[in-house]
Amino acid sequence: MSRVSPLASAPSASMSMSSSSTTEPVVVDAPKPKLPWLIVGLGNPGKKYQATRHNVGFEMVDAIAEAEGISISSVSFKALLGKGFIGDVPVMFAKPQTFMNASGESVGAIVSYYKIPLKQVLVIFDDLDLPFAKLRLLPKGGHGGHNGMRNIIDHFKGNRDFPRLRIGIGRPPGKMDPVSFVLRPFNKQERDELNFTFQHGLEAVRILLLEGFDNGAKFANSAKTLEQLG
Repeated sequence: MSRVSPLASAPSASMSMSSSSTTEPVVVDAPKPKLPWLIVGLGNPGKKYQATRHNVGFEMVDAIAEAEGISISSVSFKALLGKGFIGDVPVMFAKPQTFMNASGESVGAIVSYYKIPLKQVLVIFDDLDLPFAKLRLLPKGGHGGHNGMRNIIDHFKGNRDFPRLRIGIGRPPGKMDPVSFVLRPFNKQERDELNFTFQHGLEAVRILLLEGFDNGAKFANSAKTLEQLG
């Protein structure tokens, strides 16, 4: 027996029906659109904080958006926003302008308004506990002492089940106060190394969105990846 295409017209109920009878069209459900991702970079607004260690989340988001041809220029929900696609996946980039410790005010409002599932909210931020320029992509976790993440989790009502991309900024030298350290700019050698990290990170995010979390994490967390990029 031959198969009938789902797009073909429905056969008539009876071959004896008059030629004036019309056939009912077959209704085919359209494919469901892919759910959007929200990609958040954490940092502090203003020239004073540009290019500092605490703002690498902003810089990573800028690098990803630039590579995908997406402008982060509109202002809403106390954030700079940009919308577009990575492959066929709709994405929204956000850089909260609330200052780091109140990041959840912005992120929580965006997630609530657009009804974005937390499993598709990726937060990118600096991490003192990772070696400099290393990445870790994790499916969930705590705030690890990071006040921006702490505030986001608070606005998610304690829910920690959302992915995050941690960027290592290293530990402060000697007895330097960590608060002072995270607000320091990078030197030239660090900046050169960090540029490879951004390349590594933007490719990891592409893989995450297009191929799934496991593949994205395998790429992001591989010690060999930076050697290949270099």
